[in-house]
Amino acid sequence: MLQNDENAEDLIALRAGDHEAFSALVKRYHRRMLVIARAIAGDVWAEEVTQEAWVSIFRALPAFEGRSSLQTWIFTIVKNEARTRLSKESRFVQLDASAADQLPDSLGLLQERFREDGRWRDAPAAWHIDSPSSLLEEEQLRHCIHHTLTLLSADQRAVFTLRDLQQMEMEDICNILDLSHSNVRVLLHRARLTLMQVIDRYQETGTC
Repeated sequence: MLQNDENAEDLIALRAGDHEAFSALVKRYHRRMLVIARAIAGDVWAEEVTQEAWVSIFRALPAFEGRSSLQTWIFTIVKNEARTRLSKESRFVQLDASAADQLPDSLGLLQERFREDGRWRDAPAAWHIDSPSSLLEEEQLRHCIHHTLTLLSADQRAVFTLRDLQQMEMEDICNILDLSHSNVRVLLHRARLTLMQVIDRYQETGTC
């Protein structure tokens, strides 16, 4: 039994190499694939990685057996393509499996500021603009945040982008990135802390 949401006829067409069916598939998933590629590989390589993933998908579709959902299968391919590209560029950093047992020293600060669902407990006192969304409207701060994202490890950037920017569910992020829930939690805390420090510093000094 196929474990996916695709119509059986569509899958038959895709496996047969039907270009119209494949074009519809691209329209359905390209944007989300680009988000994943950008989260893992960064802006520079995202489009190229996504295009390479589509080539791999087209070639592999005839052998797709439906053991996972088509979406999961597609996202796994783009994830692998993105990580392969990072590996080639010597910038991919794999999270140590023991990291889940080594929460950052500043986790207490995060717990003071964030609830379990990731929302703020109280608005940061250092922010002198009405809301975080207002802060993001400032071009210089956006530049600081974007620059900081490029300095995060690949996994931290991916987790933060998919969770806080794309609002994906934790379970989906774990599946897409092939990471445990505890690892994702650690990576998210670290990324949030780094970005929170950038925002605080910007509010105090006006610079990154």
